[in-house]
Amino acid sequence: MNRRRSWAAVSAIAATAVVLAACSGTDTDSGTDSGTDATSKSGFDAAITSVVNPSDAKGGIIQMAHSDVWDSLDPGNTYYAYSWNFVRLYGRALVMFKPAVGDASTELVPDLAESLGKSSDGGKTWTYTLRKGVKFEDGTPITSKDVKYAVERSLDKGVLPNGPTYFNDILVGAAGYSPYKDGAKGLPSIETPDDSTIVFKLKTAFSGFDYYAMLPSTIPVPQAKDTGTKYQQKVISSGPYKFAENKLGGKFTLVRNDQWSQETDPNRKALPDGFEVNQKVDPSDIDARLLDGSLDLHVEGTGVTSATQGKLLADPAVKANADATPLARLWYMTMNSDVAPFDKIECRKAVMFAADKVGFQTAYGGPLAGGEIATNLMPPIVPGAEKFDTFPTPNNSGDVTKAKEQLTACGQPNGFETNVSYRPERPKEKAAAESLQQSLGKVGIKLTLKPYPGGDYFALYAGNPAFAKKNKLGLSMMGWAADWPDGFGFLSQIVDSRVIRDAGNTNLGVKDPAVDALIDKALANTDLASQQKDWVAVDKKVMEGAWILPGVWGKALQYRNPALTNVGVNNGVQGYDFTLLGKKS
Repeated sequence: MNRRRSWAAVSAIAATAVVLAACSGTDTDSGTDSGTDATSKSGFDAAITSVVNPSDAKGGIIQMAHSDVWDSLDPGNTYYAYSWNFVRLYGRALVMFKPAVGDASTELVPDLAESLGKSSDGGKTWTYTLRKGVKFEDGTPITSKDVKYAVERSLDKGVLPNGPTYFNDILVGAAGYSPYKDGAKGLPSIETPDDSTIVFKLKTAFSGFDYYAMLPSTIPVPQAKDTGTKYQQKVISSGPYKFAENKLGGKFTLVRNDQWSQETDPNRKALPDGFEVNQKVDPSDIDARLLDGSLDLHVEGTGVTSATQGKLLADPAVKANADATPLARLWYMTMNSDVAPFDKIECRKAVMFAADKVGFQTAYGGPLAGGEIATNLMPPIVPGAEKFDTFPTPNNSGDVTKAKEQLTACGQPNGFETNVSYRPERPKEKAAAESLQQSLGKVGIKLTLKPYPGGDYFALYAGNPAFAKKNKLGLSMMGWAADWPDGFGFLSQIVDSRVIRDAGNTNLGVKDPAVDALIDKALANTDLASQQKDWVAVDKKVMEGAWILPGVWGKALQYRNPALTNVGVNNGVQGYDFTLLGKKS
């Protein structure tokens, strides 16, 4: 399905974003000042508000592990929060979230560009000037044409299905454009008047375009070395590290990029000598290696397994190296109206009433390690979010009577069978699906669990509408972190029906014109306080339609190897900031 959005007065949400960025910290330079006491020491939750083990010492290799595989290492084809964090080690976007901890970390600062964007034409034209002297790993100077091509290639969702689609919607003439199909014909709405200047022409005014300039899609790609779907096998670095080894689905390593210069990069200190990442490692093995010190970090940032949580919290010495990080993240389950009987709202409501959310929370680690039971979509830490409960049940444990009433109303008095998708590499997601299997089974809704690999979950399986319908994926387990911390950054990509394409979707089933209309209303509102209430109205409309079963507003109980230095949680990238890290020798 073609994705369309009414971009009239999109500048309203962008205005919110600009206000948030401006209020995020008092330090407006682009350095790596954390705004915290340089003498901060380790302790439970210490990295949430300060930098743990501050040091400028260089050297060492940081060891990371991943329970699955990347959706893609290609900057133009990736959409996981941890990947957007990690890509900043080998790629430089026009703009980035400030490498910092706490409030300052949601501030946007220039990266590849000399400054944040300069707007003209009432906010419909945005211009960036590239820093001088920045090079690719082969020594070739990076030009504005490399950034233009990077954005252009990201528009082709047939070739690169995983990345966000913001540029597809806002650039003039972007619909249907592909450099792979259109050959040498460039997109006219991206201009490069010289090698240092790039100009974006928008359909309508958008005062928060710097958030788009922050996307990995703006990391430069040399057209002559682009290999389309295979580019992730040999990404050409523009950052302080480059790939020395890259076995897709296995191990990859980053080493220093000798063409990177600190003089051209005020944001990164590049302290470690490199990074080693092993993929498809069993989560229990990851936990064991974290605790024995042979592993530094779990790259996904989803936290230790349930089996490890108790051990970690019970030992004060071990707990001192952990953080129960609050996130702008929701763990939830989507209901797909393309799969009967979820085309009937009463059948969706039956699920809402039958679900035991305490079991869902327990699957993610309980209130301390997993997070707060969610009764609606937007996490409380999103500015303007409100808590409400459209489908209350006793003690959040389900209401069999009300669920059966809804089943009768939807013509399924004895219940029905459906499939639920999940990512098997995420044991908490599987445990949550199993918990729902039990609670929904009490009212006759029989769930069959269907595991699909996380690396292709959105491109080929749950996020592929044809596959989901053919395989009767009526329910899909899901987690979502805000692309940036406001109502638009959290909601738009998971509830707007116009974002749904043939593949690579993160909206796994919400199709409600009334929701779309409320999104447009929020976008058209120029008053910040009023606009935030509009996003609450979107949240309420989705809940009224019983499209999504919210489970947990996430926390991640993460363990950090005490050998690491400069460890801190960046709220912009939703996890430990990889660009800050160092390691004791």
